[in-house]
Amino acid sequence: QVRLHEFGGGLVEAGGSLKLSCLASGRTNDFAAMGWFRQAPGKEREFVAGIAWDETTTRYSDSVKGRFTISRDIYKTTVSLQMNSLRPEDTAIYSCTAAPSIVTVASGRGSWGQGTQVTVSS
Repeated sequence: QVRLHEFGGGLVEAGGSLKLSCLASGRTNDFAAMGWFRQAPGKEREFVAGIAWDETTTRYSDSVKGRFTISRDIYKTTVSLQMNSLRPEDTAIYSCTAAPSIVTVASGRGSWGQGTQVTVSS
């Protein structure tokens, strides 16, 4: 079973930047693809970004495209989400997810971390 531990997050002013990271451990195939979802108060959880094992395949939601960048480290165990030009509407709990495929990641059917709070002040 894959274990996911997020770190990063916090409070930032609008227009600022923040970086989230997620460390995976367990069976390699279980975190072949990784990604991020977020859930704002009173809203449904939404897909943010995903990345495949080979890093050539990435996906972003329209709301973050051009502002957020997802990447993996050379060991493939850590996925990072660089968030630039943050907006108050980006405020949410961000959760790391992992699965054997990016399709499964994007569908929300992977394994989950506990989440980390991101708050963007106006």
